[in-house]
Amino acid sequence: MTGNAVRRPGLDARGFLTREGSLGRVPPAFRPVVTATRDRLTDVFGHRLHSAYLYGSIPRGTARVGRSDLDLLLALHQEPTGADRDDARALGAALDEEFGQIDGHGTLLFGRARLLSDLERYDLGWFVACLCTPLLGEDLAAHLPRYRPDSLLARETNGDLALILPRWRRRIAEAGDTEEARRPLVRFMSRHLVRTGFTLVMPRWHGWTSDLHEMAEAFAGVYPERGEQMRAAAALGRDPAGDAAVLAAYVGDLGPWLAGEYARVHGVKAPRP
Repeated sequence: MTGNAVRRPGLDARGFLTREGSLGRVPPAFRPVVTATRDRLTDVFGHRLHSAYLYGSIPRGTARVGRSDLDLLLALHQEPTGADRDDARALGAALDEEFGQIDGHGTLLFGRARLLSDLERYDLGWFVACLCTPLLGEDLAAHLPRYRPDSLLARETNGDLALILPRWRRRIAEAGDTEEARRPLVRFMSRHLVRTGFTLVMPRWHGWTSDLHEMAEAFAGVYPERGEQMRAAAALGRDPAGDAAVLAAYVGDLGPWLAGEYARVHGVKAPRP
């Protein structure tokens, strides 16, 4: 950058996005969890596993004991089967029960070919290269390009909110009518909306952050009329409350507006099979 331009986080000197996490940033309290995860992935998946990655707060070094979940991405040599997904869920549940440091788990599974495909280059490929920390196997980032925080990346990462909203409405309708049942939905949807709001303005902000409050402030700088909604969503993404009115506002107001504005600014994500 030249002149008085602000140097944003998440970029190298040439303006490419840098990988945000590393094993060296894993907080000491979570290192036993990571060690056990690495060992058991090999036991469970064996030769089916091409590579494994951590993502989220643990490799970023911002995980909170008893509050943060364990997030994994697994690249398999072939497309995952139902049995593969069952194995991943069982492994995550076992780790969640054994280690009090984590509160919840989630594992994404994909075939190696899909992660390296042209269609996924600016979505899953970017996710692996920039937001995932290698844990096991050959790092697929070596086969992927460098990325800039541009409109193409914005479109392909979060340009599908309009397709997601009907699924959210079904999930809300099917959830139990209790604060406890709604809390995970508020947490998940809050985070998704904040990240979508951030990537909407990312090319103008020209950088990357995974901090929800920083994301909300970047968004509010461009859309002040929606700023308080996004700040509230960022707060609920960290400390959720299972409020039915919040979920109704997400799928009835903020979500539809954000989907429409995203399509206007960046276009719609390329359709998947």
